[in-house]
Amino acid sequence: MSTTTKNELESRYAGIKLEGQPHALSAWFVVALRFLLGGMILFAGLGKLAFVSGEPFDASGFLVHGVDPASPVSGLYAAMAESALLLDVINVVIPATQVLIGVALIFGGLLRLAALGGALQMFAFYLGGWEGQWLALFDSTLIYAVLFLALAAFGAGRILGADRYLENLRVGGQTLVEKYPKLRYVLG
Repeated sequence: MSTTTKNELESRYAGIKLEGQPHALSAWFVVALRFLLGGMILFAGLGKLAFVSGEPFDASGFLVHGVDPASPVSGLYAAMAESALLLDVINVVIPATQVLIGVALIFGGLLRLAALGGALQMFAFYLGGWEGQWLALFDSTLIYAVLFLALAAFGAGRILGADRYLENLRVGGQTLVEKYPKLRYVLG
């Protein structure tokens, strides 16, 4: 196993320069993180499906009773719970997207889109549980949101993932991302 690396991390923003050289094992840990987060959200979604859990998922309990009154979204979430149509949509969308996000992360396909979806869900859950205290910055749902975004930033789908192959598909003599550059925002 090689312990050398050609990787470089570098960023310049607002006059601040960050740089470093990751260890050769970093790619393996990015893949492990991808599998762990993918499995976590996949099984969270599967557990909400009626044929797995034995009862249909119902978000109204969280939206009505699980949201802290100090949360900036408490009124919005309560209003969502009052709309039967919107609640029916939420009850389908949450488990379905969790399953899709989990599968995408595990296979490394459409990773940036999946990671953004995961981060948005975790942030929505975080806001629902926020009590207005600064210690909430260390809440697990916010940490998960940041980990999802880290996977997107690392282009984790290109590391032993389907996005590596999708980006290099030849379409009309060009790779997929050369022909459709905007796909770089969802692949990677």
